[in-house]
Amino acid sequence: MKISARNQLRGKVVAVTLGAVNAEVRLVLGGGQEIVAIVTRESVQSLGIQPETEVVALFKASSVLVMTDDTGMRLSARNRLPGKVIALKKGPVHAEVTLALASGEQVRASITHDACDELGLAEGVEATALIKAPLVVLGVPT
Repeated sequence: MKISARNQLRGKVVAVTLGAVNAEVRLVLGGGQEIVAIVTRESVQSLGIQPETEVVALFKASSVLVMTDDTGMRLSARNRLPGKVIALKKGPVHAEVTLALASGEQVRASITHDACDELGLAEGVEATALIKAPLVVLGVPT
């Protein structure tokens, strides 16, 4: 299957917390960074997700927020992946920002030109990708 989600990060499940309807799944990427996904309890069961399960975390570039400094602001986004801008492509509508994480994995974000300018984004600038946990879709390789 080919998927339009630009971000596909492999990891290993370290914890599953089941709720009445949803579940919180924590996974660790190859570089030690953690991602949390909120998925349905039914999905956890049907995919056989449990600790040590290898999964792929998928999320669209348009679901990624970008922050360039610690403003002291408290945010509800559970997933914070620090990295460095390695590519910046400005298109007619939006810009695509590619961050390299410490592990070498890449996260892509689609943001407005104004946001790029306001954040001072350029290759080499340190930035953090923010992704809300319910926007992360999990897949299990077969």
